[in-house]
Amino acid sequence: MTIGKSIALYVAAALAEIGGAWLVWQGVREHRGLLWVGAGVAALGLYGFVATFQPDAHFGRVLAAYGGVFVAGSLAWGVIVDKFRPDRYDIAGAILCLAGVAVIMYAPRV
Repeated sequence: MTIGKSIALYVAAALAEIGGAWLVWQGVREHRGLLWVGAGVAALGLYGFVATFQPDAHFGRVLAAYGGVFVAGSLAWGVIVDKFRPDRYDIAGAILCLAGVAVIMYAPRV
């Protein structure tokens, strides 16, 4: 159950961070206004709290592994929200990043 909780928290963190950054991007680059920017800043703040609920107590490990989730999640966001079409190198890179997440977070420790 701990791995399931950890994965769910990483998904929540990715939605908050990537969604927040996207909202700021929309507010500034697409001229949608300060309401979008404010919503983005709030989502980015939420992201900062989500990571604290990870079962692993080591900040460096949790955030290092999250980097891989962020890479894969950003590409997935682009596909779903912005209709981006990743090429095989994007996909291969995301798979490598997620493999790194698995090794960093879920490898058995002695």
